[in-house]
Amino acid sequence: MSIAFKGIVPALITPMTRDEELDEAGLRTLVDRLIDSGVHGLFVLGTNGEFISLSEQEKLRVARIAVEQSRGRVPVIAGTGAYATREVVELNKKMQDQGVDAVSVITPYFNGATQPELFKHYERIAQSTSLPVMLYTIPAKTGITLNIDTVRRLSEIPNIRGIKDSGGDFDRLVQLIGLRRDDFAVFTGTDSMILWTLMAGGDGAVAATTNAVPSVVMSIWNNFQKGDIAAARKSQEALRALRDAFALGTLPVVLKTAADILGMPAGPARSPVQPLDDAAREKLLKALAAYPRVA
Repeated sequence: MSIAFKGIVPALITPMTRDEELDEAGLRTLVDRLIDSGVHGLFVLGTNGEFISLSEQEKLRVARIAVEQSRGRVPVIAGTGAYATREVVELNKKMQDQGVDAVSVITPYFNGATQPELFKHYERIAQSTSLPVMLYTIPAKTGITLNIDTVRRLSEIPNIRGIKDSGGDFDRLVQLIGLRRDDFAVFTGTDSMILWTLMAGGDGAVAATTNAVPSVVMSIWNNFQKGDIAAARKSQEALRALRDAFALGTLPVVLKTAADILGMPAGPARSPVQPLDDAAREKLLKALAAYPRVA
């Protein structure tokens, strides 16, 4: 598949059984429902996909299931980030064997890296694979980010094809959009900024809320494409209740609970993340009252 980074690409949750094992049937159902809703790609093994709590074999299995179930209808992007460069390089090779269309590589985490180190990290990763690479920054979780000049230099590497920026800084996002080209896409990873990203000239969003409310997220994109900014803004504002509810628990338990309540496959988050307590669940139920059930 010739991949184009564009549109609404859900950052998939990883459905699990009650005993916190991968729910293959649930993942296949999730893939089908998201594709049926009109998404432009699938992003597995991201932050909301609990990549940090999955073994390598589980990651490969998730990627393989997503590729099998998507059946070429949309591209599959797999998160392969790790602290060590060599670990990312090796996982990318194995992900390519699973048939993914691209990889997304989060910045190294826990132990800070300088901008020159980050450049070398991504340069080596890109040079070691023929797959398109999406950069991924989420400084609130990793403690570091790629500065604008580093992104500019990395964007000149042929198979580094885009960036997902989840920092929530609109001014920075506008600067990144200034770097975009036909072969380098700029996505927001902050769901509250989808419409504003599109209006500023960005390519789309890697949007986790799509797991729970796909029709709402897709209506932002669809109305924007039709030129109905008022309707797109109404849909964007409709996401606020769910986004605000994320503060009720540890990521991604609120999103998984919301998806489950609204009829999407989810299951629990893997420990140490715990289920919402009764008070938090009641607040979430109130927040979700305005949203349609998916099934």
